[in-house]
Amino acid sequence: MASLQDQLLKAGLTTKQKARQANSDKRKRNKQKRSGAEVDVSMQEKVKQDLELARQEKAEKDQQLNAQRQQALAEKEHKHRIAQILEHHSLKGIDGEVKFNFTQDTKVKSLFIDEKTHAALTKGILALCSLDDTLSVVTSQTADKIATLDPACVLVNYETKQEEQTVDEDDPYAQYQIPDDLMW
Repeated sequence: MASLQDQLLKAGLTTKQKARQANSDKRKRNKQKRSGAEVDVSMQEKVKQDLELARQEKAEKDQQLNAQRQQALAEKEHKHRIAQILEHHSLKGIDGEVKFNFTQDTKVKSLFIDEKTHAALTKGILALCSLDDTLSVVTSQTADKIATLDPACVLVNYETKQEEQTVDEDDPYAQYQIPDDLMW
């Protein structure tokens, strides 16, 4: 019984050179199996593990970058929303000669407004908000809404309720009340 290789040669489906090449390849594979195949398998597994570890690290980095991008986008959207509220609800035409002092970032700043606006600010009807160094005078309800989004934007928002001020018994000036129209 002739081998399959001999039968293919007889039928003319292959050549002697291709048959010799196939035998050579077969011998090389057998020799590798006997001598160093175990080393190659362990090296291949190590490479696969390294690749898998690299993929996992890349996936973690991608997730962190994506989270940072999402956070930056959310902050930008949040700031844009506050800017829209201030733009639509800020009062116009309030310039005047009365000086209103307020604190912003540990600095005392001044704003010149008219008397009606000054009275409304001190009574708590109006409030003063700031976004990107732009001052806006808005109603106290709008300031409360902005404070829920970002409390740092609201600079001045006095409460409309006049709470009882506690008077110290030893205070020598307790009998003198501070007038409401006092300008500082």
